[in-house]
Amino acid sequence: MTGGALEGLRLIEMGQLIAGPFCGQHMADHGAEVIKIEPPKVGDAMRAWGRNKPVWWPVIGRNKKSITLNLRDKKGQDIVKELAKKADFLLENFRPGTMEKWGLGYEELSAINEAIIMIRVSGYGQTGPYSQRAGYGSIGEAMGGMRNLAGDPSTPPSRVGLSIGDSLAATYACLGAMMALHRRHVTGKGQVVDSAIYEAVLAMMESTIPEYTEANFIRERTGSILPKVAPSNVYPTKDGEVLIGANQDSVWKRMAAAMGQPELGDDARYATHEARGENQAEMDEFIGEWTKNYTSKDLLDLMNEHGVPAGKIFKAPDMLEDPHFEAREAVVDVEHDTFKNLKMQSVFPKLSETPGDVKWPGPKLGEHNAEVYGQVLGMTSDEIASLEAEGII
Repeated sequence: MTGGALEGLRLIEMGQLIAGPFCGQHMADHGAEVIKIEPPKVGDAMRAWGRNKPVWWPVIGRNKKSITLNLRDKKGQDIVKELAKKADFLLENFRPGTMEKWGLGYEELSAINEAIIMIRVSGYGQTGPYSQRAGYGSIGEAMGGMRNLAGDPSTPPSRVGLSIGDSLAATYACLGAMMALHRRHVTGKGQVVDSAIYEAVLAMMESTIPEYTEANFIRERTGSILPKVAPSNVYPTKDGEVLIGANQDSVWKRMAAAMGQPELGDDARYATHEARGENQAEMDEFIGEWTKNYTSKDLLDLMNEHGVPAGKIFKAPDMLEDPHFEAREAVVDVEHDTFKNLKMQSVFPKLSETPGDVKWPGPKLGEHNAEVYGQVLGMTSDEIASLEAEGII
């Protein structure tokens, strides 16, 4: 496999959990050398995360090199500066002001390496009246507007079952880093990428703000549908549920034909987007009465035959058995010392010439101390042993 599109670039990853490290995962997946700094002896809290077994770390830590370093000690902070001299990026997701307190703010880092790009992920951003508050992804999802729209209107706001706010902020951080890298090609200078969780969520909120300012309309939870977009819902079958999206005029005509009622395609109650929106509940009812006569497989086959977008609501076993997932290698097998049946999502997006790959799962704590301190920073084995004895690494 190729080394990846980012081969030759070095990122120093600081911080923990998801909002920062998921950005590092993206970059490591695509070939960047990611040196992850973890607290001695305890490591990143993600090492203990996972349902039933701690299998999240092998994913979010994959392709990274782990070193241990006490960032609260002056010697540890000086070592970060030495690493920063040799790095393209430094990624952190501490509370704003922490890096400055340690003498590792952008002013200090850019003074020793003007090309360094500092990627900063936080709950509220590096500036503003909330910047110093503790911020978690769940709070960013609430403030960014996502939680208000998630779930059924009969229940309190839901979460989607994933740490989506953290992941969005990390993905925007990665996108910003690539923008800053392109700009550095022009100027030779780095800059700060400031990715706030609530803003990453806000970026996903479509037209919710202008709907309010222009029409005094506030979106609320609508469960499994989008109001006035029909038919697009989850429908029952003999053995489960299938999601069907036939909300475009031409697609609705094809679905009507699949139902054996082609006349519904031109029926004034359903022929246009606006008409279907007005009759959404009625449509969902008669479509559901029709779909429940089929098995999920037979219904999906029929929808595919007529060019109507439809899909089963997948869980992990479905993904592992699906031929499309297999053909595109969307899930890959990864060797691991402890987990003998380790599978995980592959590298995305897919690049035609430099696709990237999963070279190794999340490493052992401090696994790369000798390599990084010895080869990158040129320390002797005695110097490394001394730092270890002092509790610095």
